[in-house]
Amino acid sequence: MSQLKPQLPVISLVALRSDWRREALRTNLWLVPTIEVVAAVALYFVTHALDNAAFSGGITLPSWMVFGTADAARQILTTLAAAVITVVGIVFSITIVTLTLASTQFGPRMLRNFIRDRGTQFTLGTFVATFVYATLVLISIGPAAQGRDFVPHLSITIAVGLVTVSMAVLIYFIHHIAMSIQLPQVIASIARDLSRAIEAESSDDAVALETGPSVSELLRRMDDAGGIVPAPASGYLQFVQHETLIGLAAEKGAVIRLLYRPGHFVIGGRPLAIVWPPGAAPRVSRALRTAHVTGSSRTLAQDLAFAVDQLVEIAIRALSPAVNDTFTALTCIDWLGDGLCKITARWRPLRVHRDSHGYVRVITAQVSYERLVERSFEKIRQSGRGMPAVLIRQLEALTKIVDQTADSGRRELLLGQAAMVLRASDESVPEPVDRADVQMAYEQVLAAVGSERGLADWPRSDEPRGSLPHPAASSSSSSTDGTELHQLGAELASHSAASAPARSAARPSLLQPTSETSQSPGATR
Repeated sequence: MSQLKPQLPVISLVALRSDWRREALRTNLWLVPTIEVVAAVALYFVTHALDNAAFSGGITLPSWMVFGTADAARQILTTLAAAVITVVGIVFSITIVTLTLASTQFGPRMLRNFIRDRGTQFTLGTFVATFVYATLVLISIGPAAQGRDFVPHLSITIAVGLVTVSMAVLIYFIHHIAMSIQLPQVIASIARDLSRAIEAESSDDAVALETGPSVSELLRRMDDAGGIVPAPASGYLQFVQHETLIGLAAEKGAVIRLLYRPGHFVIGGRPLAIVWPPGAAPRVSRALRTAHVTGSSRTLAQDLAFAVDQLVEIAIRALSPAVNDTFTALTCIDWLGDGLCKITARWRPLRVHRDSHGYVRVITAQVSYERLVERSFEKIRQSGRGMPAVLIRQLEALTKIVDQTADSGRRELLLGQAAMVLRASDESVPEPVDRADVQMAYEQVLAAVGSERGLADWPRSDEPRGSLPHPAASSSSSSTDGTELHQLGAELASHSAASAPARSAARPSLLQPTSETSQSPGATR
């Protein structure tokens, strides 16, 4: 034990906190324009100082920078400022129309993705900063001490250059908006957010120093005599600073169990955490006010399920009778399958946090693999009843996920989802040939479950890191042979097989692939 060192996870708590701060600052339309306006003001002071030097004869400006008299300079700047502020109004109008379209087509929760778009923020900031700079230069024109008018020729030249740059930015903005409102782009951006969230919560499986009471013993003590810490305010839990809680718990010799995870809605005054020993609860209650953040909406900083829910929302909205856009739903299913493949292969959430000496200090609530799978498939399956293309694409996604899964419990979970898709087909698809296509896709899931890769005797990976070590399973209990897995799939689908006599009559010829039918059933869906 003395040779073991505390294992720091790959996920950095400081990095997660930085991600949350960056996300909070990014989800607004004022930060980037404010920075650009401040830069424009600073640029004005620099160019104004140079113009003063040129006016007094300290430096000489090129002849092409001379814009004539003060009246001519005022006219130029007035025209530029008026044109820029007009374009600013147009840009704001386009932005509002885009947000309205996004709210209607993608759902109100998608507005955050458009508000946080850097292209829109940069465009707004560029035009506002140009207008501010042109206005400052305009008011600087006036009589000087020598009895002649002061004309800031360098500043006017810079203002003309900024207007030219603003026109280029306007062209970029129109192209950017035209691209960003396309559904494939929106879905792909959400999928990228999901991938980043998976990477942020991925950690090593290296051995960590473990000292003190076990997790199960601590949980029992908390259930018997733990101190309750109430939530200070209502709202969605957005972020938890685990390092702050670990330090406080280590200082007080306490253990904190968080009852909610980021993404959950907490109610002010209701229990937010349990502390043992109970005497440390008042101090922990004060620390929690600064160690967690609640708000009116969910964020991706520590809420992996939020990205999944966004993709599911777009899919079920596309499948609604008012929209009836099957292809958008198929795109969402493809990206959900990609995300679950990454979750299956790399996602290792850290549930139990220990201090530098190996003592348990914070026990968090984490979304389970089972809940992520259910979130990804169930609502879409329910909305896609009667649509063979949707059901087949879900089975194809499950086949890919199963191919990445080595854990028998997860294979059983995925096989159960496949069986529910098959039952939905039997109950809602009237055409026997379509039901046979769904059955073929289901058989591919069974084949993936029974493959050599799926039967490898690999350890279970669905338990969060830092939980109680679970005993090594024997080869007979850690793996299941192909016959047993196929029987399990047959039992899960037995109800659907018995309830579809018409399908059984049409299926035999289709289950024997020929040169015409050997392609994937989803190829024509």
